[in-house]
Amino acid sequence: MSQGQGLHLSQRLSQQQILAPQLQQSLAFLQAPTLELRALVTQELEQNPILEEVPEIEIETERKREEGADDTSSQLDPTEPPEDVSFDPAKEKTDNEPVDDFQAEFEKLTQLDEEWRDHFAQTRVPNRASQEDEEKRQFMMDSIVQETSLQEFLLEQLRTADVPEDLVSIAEMIVGNIDDYGYLQSTVDELSFSTNIPADRISEALDAVQGFHPPGVGARDLKECLRLQLERAERTQSPEYRIVTERFDALGKKRFPEIARHLGVTVEEAQKAAERIKHLDPRPGRAFVPDNNQYVVPEVFVTLSEDGYVVTTGQEHIPRLRISNHYKDIMSDPHADESVKEYVRDKIRAGKFIIKSIHQRQDTLGKIAREIVARQEGFLQNGVTDLKPMTMQDIAEVVGVHETTVSRAVSGKYMECPQGVFDMKFFFTSGVATASGSDLSNTSVKGMINELVKNEPSNAPYSDEKLVTLLKEKGVKVARRTIAKYRSELNILPSNLRRVY
Repeated sequence: MSQGQGLHLSQRLSQQQILAPQLQQSLAFLQAPTLELRALVTQELEQNPILEEVPEIEIETERKREEGADDTSSQLDPTEPPEDVSFDPAKEKTDNEPVDDFQAEFEKLTQLDEEWRDHFAQTRVPNRASQEDEEKRQFMMDSIVQETSLQEFLLEQLRTADVPEDLVSIAEMIVGNIDDYGYLQSTVDELSFSTNIPADRISEALDAVQGFHPPGVGARDLKECLRLQLERAERTQSPEYRIVTERFDALGKKRFPEIARHLGVTVEEAQKAAERIKHLDPRPGRAFVPDNNQYVVPEVFVTLSEDGYVVTTGQEHIPRLRISNHYKDIMSDPHADESVKEYVRDKIRAGKFIIKSIHQRQDTLGKIAREIVARQEGFLQNGVTDLKPMTMQDIAEVVGVHETTVSRAVSGKYMECPQGVFDMKFFFTSGVATASGSDLSNTSVKGMINELVKNEPSNAPYSDEKLVTLLKEKGVKVARRTIAKYRSELNILPSNLRRVY
């Protein structure tokens, strides 16, 4: 080893924040939407044998008892935690702090359980499906029809079509290069180069595939797709066919006077032809694309009563957990092995924390939702034009948690209110100053722009500069570049492309 080289030891002091496993778990519960929360709870049920989900019949019976009993009946809820658990990282306890008194907690759980055990003893009989129910279930599973893909649909047509035998394999190769929306993703020359098949043979096979259903399939671009559909409908002598084949670029830029001059028709007739083109399908294969719609489950519900707006959090989709009676019996048994008791004790502690976490999740979400509703009554009454600027920091200060806790709590959660169903993050928006000195949310400004464009003269649409003037008359001062930005986010075309002649 040369002089000056070697191994060196050094020490460096640094700070690093590491979240305790229980804190990570509670944050995961807080951030998870309802369906994800159920998946997390299912995982915990599999890993922690002392946890069990309260049967629906018991929940319903409890609800009826609470409706007819006094206020003390609420103490019989086995999922109600004996104390709060904060989700604010700045307020969380560390693993180095002393653990709570397990014996006191266990005695409380046992006392609660004694009040429940006799009442629900009859509901603990396992409900086994009858032979008839099993046969019905199997019939239903066997009856499920698998969706057919576009490629399978085209190959099925190829098997029955009058296609020369020497072109069948080429047509199969072409079908394999068609995407889910019906477009051929390679050119004839590219396919010829990669397969060493003459280009004219590939063109013959492509012509055959383009004759299949749905009309327009096998096209290489939008222009060809629309042309194929018009040819299939025998509309080759129509104005729209000439527009697609001869003035397609002008159509995209809505240059209707230019199109009218080329066709020898009036501008109004050119616009009507363009409207008929809109009825063609730009994605002929989308009917075969699997339905990937994402359905949302609102977790917060806002209703109007005589006393104002009432906020409730949905409970029917939230799992209700409790400690299994079997393991409570083990802890009460003086003859049970001490190592078994220690194992059960650890699992009960973990289970208790999960029950607390779910309860605190609902409590935190409810507090945040009530504060949002208190600040956004104008929106609830009049719609998006009265949405007020609001930040997560504003809500965090009132609720008494960290800003990141608010962000986690509203992530992926939806609120159902008189104006519809909204992502809870929708209510957090920056503001624009008005002439009166108050602030207006940028979402409200977008709503005002959308309303102005909707009611503008069709033959003289408002320019961005005109929209600036109109908003200024309403007391809202916005720069022209901001108008252009908001208009783009609203998918509103520039004024020259909105004009109707």
